[in-house]
Amino acid sequence: MNVLFIYHLLFGVIYYLYALSNPSDSKRYFSVPHNSTKSWFDFLGVETTFIDFISYPFINGLGFSYEMMMLLFTWIGYWGFVFGFLFFRENIPQKVMVFKRIDLLTLILFFPNMHFWSASLGKGAPIFLGLMLFAYSIGKIKERKLGLIISSLLVFSIRPHMFLLLCVGSLYGLYFGKNLLSRKNKLIGGAAILAGLLLLHEHILAVVNLNDSTNLWADFLAFSSSRSEDLSSANSGLNMAGYSLPEKIFTFWFRPLFLDAPGFLGLIVSVENFIYLLLFGKLLRVNFFQFWKNAPSHVKSCLMIFVLTSIAMTFIMSNLGIMIRQKTMIMYFMFFVIYYFLAYEKSDALKIKLNRLNAIKTGRLSKV
Repeated sequence: MNVLFIYHLLFGVIYYLYALSNPSDSKRYFSVPHNSTKSWFDFLGVETTFIDFISYPFINGLGFSYEMMMLLFTWIGYWGFVFGFLFFRENIPQKVMVFKRIDLLTLILFFPNMHFWSASLGKGAPIFLGLMLFAYSIGKIKERKLGLIISSLLVFSIRPHMFLLLCVGSLYGLYFGKNLLSRKNKLIGGAAILAGLLLLHEHILAVVNLNDSTNLWADFLAFSSSRSEDLSSANSGLNMAGYSLPEKIFTFWFRPLFLDAPGFLGLIVSVENFIYLLLFGKLLRVNFFQFWKNAPSHVKSCLMIFVLTSIAMTFIMSNLGIMIRQKTMIMYFMFFVIYYFLAYEKSDALKIKLNRLNAIKTGRLSKV
């Protein structure tokens, strides 16, 4: 983790140098609070306004420069990796080797695209921290209530629709996963999540201008179509209107993939996407369905969050640059499922080997 800290700081420097000569939202996130005549609590809101609310006291109270704010948010992004590491290691203590003796967790932690978009002033760093803190806290709610509350508020304040997907995925895992929760605790947990959704549903729907809608599905399709057309007009836009749902999802997960890479950064992302493709391929095995049937709640929650978010994003994303950035929020949920499955396979194979050795020792099975 010490090496990872230096590695993440390096990406903070890389993003800063990139932002000096390229359009970057980080410049807007600094200039708005810095030049505003509003008070701090005038910025209290959701999405972009909430990032201004976080930045305001550091910029106007402590006198942070643009460079200091970039460093602060790089540090915030690093804490996302800390909680992600704890979440993985706590639930999967054994190491899993892939690609000729490469530790899978090390590979996951050092993916460059994950660091690039979580090492700058903006939504990327705090939303990543919120998601990983949520994943870490949901496993032991009694001991980590504060972490669960802080992460939920953080995710909701930055991306309300992501909070909705977190709640739905958590409910699915809670009721359909193999866990040790009593029926009483399941009911209490489910009621709390549903109550939160009911209280905040107007803010969530307002993100896509559906808070006054009388036909949510039709209005959502109209919004997604309009949003998709706007994004497809950009330099790295894609005409996804004619894509089938599987094609859209594949595009969101694995593109750009070399041939359609937008520039040098796109080539680096293509290499990473190719590794994603290889890792996802490890789930295409018959015993995955048996594993899924008996999977614990946090595994089922992670996959449901990943799938739901992916489907939702494909309706409104038609720009490779935005897709590259947006999917960093949720990739760790899928990596967790892959890691857990490979660890399950490893432990299952070990059990078979031990049973065989035990049978040989007791004379019930020939060495041949």
